Amino acid sequence: MGRCVLMAVIGLVSNTLTALPAQAVESASDPTSFAYVLQADSRWKTKPDAVRELAACDRDWIVIDAAYTSEENGRWSKADLDAILAGKSGRRVLAYLSIGEAEDYRSYWKKSWDVDGDGKPDPGAPEFLMAENPDWDGNYRVRYWHKEWQSIILAEIDRIAEQGFDGAYLDIVDAFETFEFDGNDWIDDRRNDETGKTFRADMVSWVTKIGERLRKTEASRLLIPQNGSQLLADPNYRTIISGIGMEDVFTNGNRTQRPSESKSRLKDVESLVKDNKPVLLIEYPKKAELQKMVIEKSQEHHFVWLIADRPLKTLGESGK
Repeated sequence: MGRCVLMAVIGLVSNTLTALPAQAVESASDPTSFAYVLQADSRWKTKPDAVRELAACDRDWIVIDAAYTSEENGRWSKADLDAILAGKSGRRVLAYLSIGEAEDYRSYWKKSWDVDGDGKPDPGAPEFLMAENPDWDGNYRVRYWHKEWQSIILAEIDRIAEQGFDGAYLDIVDAFETFEFDGNDWIDDRRNDETGKTFRADMVSWVTKIGERLRKTEASRLLIPQNGSQLLADPNYRTIISGIGMEDVFTNGNRTQRPSESKSRLKDVESLVKDNKPVLLIEYPKKAELQKMVIEKSQEHHFVWLIADRPLKTLGESGK
């Protein structure tokens, strides 16, 4: 599963959900910890092994990839999810989904899109497909506002709902940042000539559409975007989401984060905190003093925190 890795992540929660974009629905109580597990087959030899350990872990919320493996019958069954849920009262299980990049290990991927594997779409590839992300093998940037790409992801949302997940955890929501770079500088609220809106507004519209689809049959499903905190300036966006996950707010690996970066992101989430929706923090420091600082800062700002290894192959430590 390439990009998907085992992660113990932050508590996923929501005091307010939406059946429709403008309608709020009360959710279960806030978690105090959580696990985020992708590429489970790299940690556990069998799916039953994974189910047993996930059920036994003491985390309130669990995020896992929609499939244990990328094989045809590799998806988690409803029985698997029920067993994981039964491990702790009030637990919720969410499915991970990348909405801003296409992954060449997913069932929707077609080899004809990049036959020679050079990271560049071949003639005849979908118009939405762009070059491979140089930082992640097998992950291709996409024009996320294109109807064909959205149809692919919405079909995945339908499958997540059918499997019995309690919601979705959306990655690469910050894909709009790629399009805000003009080759020389970053341009906030840069206009997308294809849609006539900003790239940020296009992402807000995209997440909103996902939320509507996700909650079509069950209004209480959680919707948690990761990163892209600039979008929180839009009140409609804050209504559709159930909280936010953020990485590297206080640290950058084994160093402290740049003060300007920390300050900016903390400013972004103030409105969400006022809305009583959770900020889910993921940090990767190995130094004990930095780990201590992360916990203290998280408690100061009322975040649910996770400290994990950068490869995200352990449950790490999580709390509030």
